[in-house]
Amino acid sequence: MIAAEQGAFRALADPTRRQILMHLSRADMTIGEVSDRFDMTRGAIKKHLTILEEGRLISVRSSGRERINRLEPLGLKSATEWLNYFNQFWDDKLVALRTAIENDDIK
Repeated sequence: MIAAEQGAFRALADPTRRQILMHLSRADMTIGEVSDRFDMTRGAIKKHLTILEEGRLISVRSSGRERINRLEPLGLKSATEWLNYFNQFWDDKLVALRTAIENDDIK
């Protein structure tokens, strides 16, 4: 696994960071706006945002004194492609299960 994927998976491993991504999928937000949606300190949210940025799942731009956080969908692409590789195994298992069920119904 390449470093970008590792960073993305590290970022996605935490449920709070996944929730932050959901919020950012709806709108770009400042640290304060993200913090308002959680029962934790602004400092803790900042640490989560830093990990998301390191994982290339968000980008940050400055606007005056504010830092605006934005979802980077392409950051999810490498992780998604890696996970999609394993879909074939599920597909094979589900086809085998369907066949077994259908064959059992015939008997």
